Parts: sequence; C-alpha cells; structure tokens
Amino acid sequence: MNMITALALTIGGLAGVATYLCLGTPFGLQVWALFVGWGSFFHSGGGVQGLTKSAINHSWGVIVAALTLLVIGTISGSTLTTSALVAVSVVVLVMGAHTALLATIPAGVYGYASTAAFALLTGVAIGDPNAMGQAAGVVLISLIIGNAFGFISEKAGGLIAAKSD
Repeated sequence: MNMITALALTIGGLAGVATYLCLGTPFGLQVWALFVGWGSFFHSGGGVQGLTKSAINHSWGVIVAALTLLVIGTISGSTLTTSALVAVSVVVLVMGAHTALLATIPAGVYGYASTAAFALLTGVAIGDPNAMGQAAGVVLISLIIGNAFGFISEKAGGLIAAKSD
C-alpha cells in the first residue's frame, strides 16, 4: 500500500478516536483545535522535529494571544485601541522568530488564532485572568494532543505502508 493510502486510513481511524475524545468525554477538548494541531504537525515537517516545533510555537501563540485578550478585556478600549493592541501583539509574536525555538511562525499563528477564536466565539470573559487562563489551557491542550495525533498517524501510516510492500 502506498503511503498516502496508509496515511488516509490511519488519519481517518484516528480522527474518529480524536472526535470521541473531544465530544464523548468531559475533558472539554476542542475537536477543531485538535485538527489544527494535527495539520500543523505535518506543516511543521513531521517527525519528532515537527512535533517539537509545532507544540512549542503553539504554546507561544497561545500565550501571546491570551495576554493580549486579557489586556483588551481589562481596558475595554475602542476598536482603534483594540486594533493597535492586536497589531503590537502580532509584532511580538513574529519577532519571537529571532529565537530559533520560536521560528516556526505559522504554528505560532495557529496557536494565536485558535486562542482568539475560542475565547471570542464562546464568550469567555477575556478580562478575567482565570477564565482566560482556562480558555487558553483548553486550546493549548487540544492543539498539543493534535500534534501527538499527527505524530502517531505518521508513524502508523509508515508502518502500514512498509508492511504492505
């Protein structure tokens, strides 16, 4: 079996497991964030290096977004103020790439965007540090579990492809 078919089967099977983990358990994991993390694993190159790059940069993006939302929620500024704070935070996010550890900018952006989406679309009290921390935690754990599912699917697909040759 070729690698794409093997990946399709392993990713498909694990997608069912991931969906159950998110929807059928009380953990509060977000299936969409898990899938973003999964895709980011492959986008970051796969393997241990892709897993590491993706997870670290997701963490960076989540932290920057959570702190930005907390500041926005605390000052309750105008649209102009909010826009300026977002602009500055994204500069900080990307400037992190001067450090090799934070150089996988797309994964950082996925973490940032996922955190903002979850907090804003679910009505999290962004000015409340506890609420914002919990929201950021749920997103980060979902993203990192997605990274792990990517790693597992890559390894399982490789094993299936190799055994069928």
